[in-house]
Amino acid sequence: NAVISIIAVMIIGAGLDKTGIMTKVAAFILKIGGTTESRIIPIISSTVGFISSFMQNVGAAALFLPVVSRISARSGLPMSRLLMPMGFCAILGGTVTMVGSSPLILLNDLILTSNKALPAEQQMETWGLFSVTPIGIALVATGIVYFVVAGRFVLPATKSESSTTGSNPMAYFHDVYGIDYSINEVVIPSDSPIIGHRLDDVETAYRVRIIATKLTGAETNIGPGTVARDTELSAGMVLGVVADPSDLDHFVEKFQLRKRNAMLTFAESLSPAKAGIAEVVIPPSSKLIGKSARDVWMRKTYGLALVGLHRNGETMREGDDIRNMPFQAGDTLVCHTPWVVLERIEKDKDFVVVTTEYPRAEEERPQKVLHAGIFFGIALFMVLFTDIRLSVALLTGAMGMVLAGVIKIEEAYRAVSWKTVFLLASL
Repeated sequence: NAVISIIAVMIIGAGLDKTGIMTKVAAFILKIGGTTESRIIPIISSTVGFISSFMQNVGAAALFLPVVSRISARSGLPMSRLLMPMGFCAILGGTVTMVGSSPLILLNDLILTSNKALPAEQQMETWGLFSVTPIGIALVATGIVYFVVAGRFVLPATKSESSTTGSNPMAYFHDVYGIDYSINEVVIPSDSPIIGHRLDDVETAYRVRIIATKLTGAETNIGPGTVARDTELSAGMVLGVVADPSDLDHFVEKFQLRKRNAMLTFAESLSPAKAGIAEVVIPPSSKLIGKSARDVWMRKTYGLALVGLHRNGETMREGDDIRNMPFQAGDTLVCHTPWVVLERIEKDKDFVVVTTEYPRAEEERPQKVLHAGIFFGIALFMVLFTDIRLSVALLTGAMGMVLAGVIKIEEAYRAVSWKTVFLLASL
């Protein structure tokens, strides 16, 4: 029963992930908690604790695993430091109601069995669905507080490796090219002297690179055909800026801008899972040889925001007039770009993409979100309000998602962690 239930929950979780539901949940958590561990852990832990109060603990953890994976990728927090609080709070959450705790259900059955051998006046009362709720809530709250307060000491500390895959692109940029860049959000106040200027007026002079813009109520501008050197800056606009910290501070001070301490507006679109630093080489056969980044409108045309140019062992950066330098064969362009754009650039014969290991865009089926929600609701209803075995109820939801085309059978097979399944089956 438990093994089949886990398989079904993993498939259901993958189905919800394919429709984009888990992405929205992760984005919502990041919007509320930002990218700080002390705020994200309580939100994840309390959510999983609530879910596990109405279903088996392992199932709740497996269902929420895709969300934690996405949060880790987009916030840069090690997944191991998020999984442990989630796992323990899933266990503690099972004590909030009788549904989520197998030991309490078993104890209820033992009470009923014992009552048969006892006289009427000595029979024990069985627990109702919410009889243990006060104790369960206290346990979950204690667990969350413990991980928030003592988490920095007890959670595993892992050092992120420098790579071009998006795990820590700026560290890689610093290690290889010696440039200490970071991505920040900057807001333009209504009284800023930068209002009315174009990007080209300020970027080179102040050694900053603006890779994303957003006006209140408008869509985020990032990638080809959006941000360009003739983009006009206006009041209330939020800017995604790549720059050396000292250059950024000078830029902010000069134009009386407001720098945010954390990514809010672009937490999703500029997360390491969506965009990062890439290295692109100009091959001898490229049509771009002899032309500059300014000539071809590199950022607007290709979606590549040039932040560095490596030539003959020397790295030049924004402020060194790199956008006016004609390209030569063998030039390495260090660019910030969305990963979906880089996938397209890989097919362009004018470039040779050096960065090959990065998060690839997964096929999503947002048109199937209603089907996924219906079958997830059916499975949850059968678990909570019927006497059908847990495995049968959850497997019904999983099979419904496969038959409705929410998730392909091959994807369902890959979604199951078979090591976990066989480990549980062997207990």
